[in-house]
Amino acid sequence: MTTATTSTSAAGAGSISSPGIGSGLDVNSIVTQLMKIEQQPLTALQTQATSLQTRISAFGQMQSALATFQNTLTGMTTPAGFQTLTASVGDTSALAASVATGASAGSYTLAVTSLAQAQKIASNGFSTTSAAVGTGTLTFTFGTTSGSTFTADASQPAQSVTIAAGQNSLSGIRDAINAAQVGVTATIINDGSANGQRLVLTSAKTGAASSMQISVADSDGNATDMSGLSQLAYDPAAAAGSGRNMTQTQAAQDAALTIDGLAITRANNTISDAIPGVSLTLKSLTAAPTSLTVAANNSGVTTSVSSFVAAYNSVVSTLTSLTQYNASTQTASVLTGDSTVRLVQNQLRTLVGGSLGSGSRYDTLSQVGVSFQADGTLKLDSSVLQTALNTDSNAVAQLFAAAAATSDSSVGVAGTSANTQPGNYAVNVTQLATRGTLQGSAAAGLTISAGVNDTLTANVDGIATTITLNAGTYASAASLAAAIQAKLNAAAEFTANIVAVTIDGSSGTLAVTSNRWGSASKASFTGNAADSIFGTSPTSVTGLDIAGTIGGVAAAGSGQTLTGASGSPSDGLALTISGGALGSRGSTTYAKGIAARLNDTLTSILGSDGVIQATTTGAQSQITDIDKQEVTVQARLDQIQQAYYAQYTALDTLVSSLNTTSSFLTQQLAALPKANGSGP
Repeated sequence: MTTATTSTSAAGAGSISSPGIGSGLDVNSIVTQLMKIEQQPLTALQTQATSLQTRISAFGQMQSALATFQNTLTGMTTPAGFQTLTASVGDTSALAASVATGASAGSYTLAVTSLAQAQKIASNGFSTTSAAVGTGTLTFTFGTTSGSTFTADASQPAQSVTIAAGQNSLSGIRDAINAAQVGVTATIINDGSANGQRLVLTSAKTGAASSMQISVADSDGNATDMSGLSQLAYDPAAAAGSGRNMTQTQAAQDAALTIDGLAITRANNTISDAIPGVSLTLKSLTAAPTSLTVAANNSGVTTSVSSFVAAYNSVVSTLTSLTQYNASTQTASVLTGDSTVRLVQNQLRTLVGGSLGSGSRYDTLSQVGVSFQADGTLKLDSSVLQTALNTDSNAVAQLFAAAAATSDSSVGVAGTSANTQPGNYAVNVTQLATRGTLQGSAAAGLTISAGVNDTLTANVDGIATTITLNAGTYASAASLAAAIQAKLNAAAEFTANIVAVTIDGSSGTLAVTSNRWGSASKASFTGNAADSIFGTSPTSVTGLDIAGTIGGVAAAGSGQTLTGASGSPSDGLALTISGGALGSRGSTTYAKGIAARLNDTLTSILGSDGVIQATTTGAQSQITDIDKQEVTVQARLDQIQQAYYAQYTALDTLVSSLNTTSSFLTQQLAALPKANGSGP
C-alpha cells in the first residue's frame, strides 16, 4: 500500500533555487498547504485500506476461535468418544481387564487356576551346534495329547520341513525350521554338560490343542531310532528312544479360570469372548478368588461436554467483542453489523439450541444439562448431565455423535462421509463378494528336487513373488500345501502389500484361495515347479465384488464393501457385508448428533471455499485495487505539486523584478532636483 507523501522539491522554480527569497513570498508553505487539500482523495484511499486490513485481522480472530471450538468436537462425533464403562480388578497382579463396545455394567468373581502355555520339547545333547544330526523330512502335526494318546487337530494342517545335506547340523536344522515358518520356533540351549547343546522346539501357539507330534522321513531309512534325523522324532504314544526321542520340558496347556463359579477354558491368556464386551488378560494364578467390576465412569464424558461449553462460550465472546457497539461513546467495533458474522452466529445458535427430531430419549442439549444464558453463552448443569448418563449413556452419545446401526448382524458399518445424510436406508444385495481361486488340475507331485522343480513364482492380487521350496519328498499334499502357504505368506512382497493365500491339499490336489475379496482377487503360478504341483491346466477364477443397492440406489461395490452412490442421500455410507443371503438385508439407520452437525458446519465455514475465506479474499482483493489507485493518485499529486511550484516560482520572480524596479525608481526620484529650483 502506498504511503502519502507530498514532494517539497523546487522543480519548475526557474533560476531561483530557494523560492521566496527574492520576493519574500513563503512559496514552500503555500504549496504545502495547497497539497494538503489535493491529497485528501489519497488519504481516503489509505483509510479505506487500513479499515479492510483491520477486518481481515478480525476475521482471523474469528477463524481461530471457531477452529478451537471444532477441535473440542473431535472426540464427540463418534459413539466411541462416549464409552463410559471401565473395568477394575481386585488382584491386578493376576489379571487385567478392559471394556469395548457391547459391554454392560456388572460385577464378577474370578479365579485363575492355570495359564495357557505352549509345548516345549528338547533333543538329547550334542557336543557342538555344528554336530551332524541327519537329513530327511520333519513333519509337524498339531493336536491334543492326553497321557500317551495324541489326537490330531484337523483345523491345523500338518507342516513339513525338508532338511537337506547342507542343513544337517544342529544349527542348520534350527535355521531350516525357523525359515519354513511352520508354527514352531527352534532354539539351541547349552545346559553346560559335555554334550550340552540341545535343540528346543516350541509350538507357536498356546493351548492344549497345539501339542506337537513329530514324524521323520529319515534318509538312513529308519524313522524311529536314535541315529540320524530320527533323533528328533516325537510321538507321545511311542516308547522312549523308539519314536519318542525328544523330551517334553513344558506341556501344552489351556488357560483355566472360573467366572462366578463357572469353569472357563481357552487356548490363550487373552480372553475376549467370556463376558460380552470385556477382554481379560491372565497374568498369574490367583491365591484366592478376586473381583471384576464393570461400572460407569462418566468423568471423561463430563470433561468433554465441559470443554464443549467452554469452547462455544469462547466463540461467543470473540464474536461479541468484534461486533459490539458502544452506545455511550457511539463507537462501533470492526465487524459491527457484518453479514458474515451474523450468518455464522445464526448457524451455531440454531444447531446448539435446536432439536435432533429423531425421537430418541434425549433430543436437545437442555435435556442433558446444557442450556443458554441471557447473554447467549452456555452453562452446564453437571448434575443433570450425570443423571442423563446414568439413565441412558447411549442416548447421550446419540445426542452428540454421528452413528449408524444395521438390522442385519452380517452387515457392518465401515464408515460414512460428510455427504451422508441422516435417514433409514434399505439394503439389498444382488451379488455377494467372492475370493479369487486357483484349482489344480492334477494331484500334486510330492517330490521336490533342487534345481529341477523347486521354484514357484506366484502372482496374487497383482503382486508377484518367487519362492524356492525345500527339496525332498513331502508326506502328503496337505504338508506340501502348508509349506508353500508358509513361504508365500512370509515373502516380503506379500507382507508389504498385505497379500496372503490359503492353500488346501486335503484332496490331494492343491486349491489356492486369495485372502482378499473382490475383483482384484486372483492367483496364478509359473516357474519350474508349477506344472508338477498344480498340473498343466489349473483353473483360475477371479473374485467378484459385492453388488446391490442402498436406499434403493445402486451402490458401488469393492470387495465386501458396498458404498452409497455419489450424490445420493447415502453418499459415503460404506457397509461391509460378510455373508448371508441375496436379497433384502434389512436396513441401516444413520443419524447425526449435534456435535457431528456442528463439526460438518464448521468444516464448511472454515473450508477453502467457506464464507470466511470468501470474505477475507474479497477484502484482500479490494486492498490490491486500492494500492493500484494510490499509485495513480500519487503520480497525479506529483504533477500538481510541480505545477504549483512552477506557478508560484514565476510569481516570486515577477514580484522580485517589480521590487527591483521599485527600488531603482525610488533611488532615481530621490536624485531629482528639489522642487524649489535650487541648482547651479
